[in-house]
Amino acid sequence: MGTIDISYYNLFIGLLLLAIPFFYLWKFKTGLLKPALIGTVRMIIQLFFIGMYLKYLFLWNNPWINFLWVIIMIFVAGQTALVRTQLKHRILLIPITVGFLCSVVLVGLYFIGVVLQLDNIFSAQYFIPIFGILMGNMLSSNVIALNTYYSRLKREQQLYRYLLGNGATRQEAQAPFIRQAIIKSFSPLIANISVMGLVALPGTMIGQILGGSSPNVAIKYQMMIMVITFTASMLSLMITISLASRRSFDAYGKLLEVTKEPRK
Repeated sequence: MGTIDISYYNLFIGLLLLAIPFFYLWKFKTGLLKPALIGTVRMIIQLFFIGMYLKYLFLWNNPWINFLWVIIMIFVAGQTALVRTQLKHRILLIPITVGFLCSVVLVGLYFIGVVLQLDNIFSAQYFIPIFGILMGNMLSSNVIALNTYYSRLKREQQLYRYLLGNGATRQEAQAPFIRQAIIKSFSPLIANISVMGLVALPGTMIGQILGGSSPNVAIKYQMMIMVITFTASMLSLMITISLASRRSFDAYGKLLEVTKEPRK
C-alpha cells in the first residue's frame, strides 16, 4: 500500500488547525502573529515550488544538476547563518561555507556510497533528501553554537587573555568557550536521541512507514539518519569555528569586532 494522497481541499481543511496557535499568539499579544502568518505563507509557497522542482530533478537525475542544487543549499544556509548570528561576512562566510561543504560531502557520500552501497551515488532519490536533512541539522546546530561561542568570548575576554598570559596556546585558551558552545548546541540533540522510539517517533521513520516501507527498514534508516546528522553537525561546527577563529583575533589575541553594527 502506497502513501495516501491528500487532496488540495483536504490540505486546506488541515491548514485550518493553524487557527489554534494563531489565536493564542494574538490573544496574549506576543507580537509573533504577523511573523507566524508570513512564515506559514512562505512555507506553503516554497514547498509547492520545491515540490515542482524536485519532480523534474528526480526525472532528470543528472549528477551535475543534483550537485548544483546542493551548492545552492549551502549558499542559502550560509546566508541564513549570517543573518541569525549577526556575524560579519568576512568572519563567517568562508568558514561556514567550507564547514558545510566538507561535512555534507564527506558524511553524505559515506552514507550513500559505503553504507547504502548505491551504484549511482548521485541518484536524486537519495542524494537530494539525505543532503537536505544534513544541511538543515548543520545549520541549526551551527547557529546556536556560534552565538554561544562569540557571546561568551565577548563577555569573558579577561579569561581568554588570562589563559594566554599563563602559557596556553590559542587553541587551549579557546577550549572553554568551544566546550560551552558544544554543550549548548548538542544537549537538545542528545536528549532527543535518548528518548527516540519511546517518547517520540521521528518524522523520517513515520514518512517511510506511511510510504509503504516495513518498520524494520524504517528503523534502520532512522538510526543512520541520527548518526549522520550528529556527525555532520559536529564536524561542520569544528571546521567552522577553527576557520572563523583565525579571523576573529588580532596578533595579540584580542577579539576583534565580529558582529555587525545594529541598524538604526
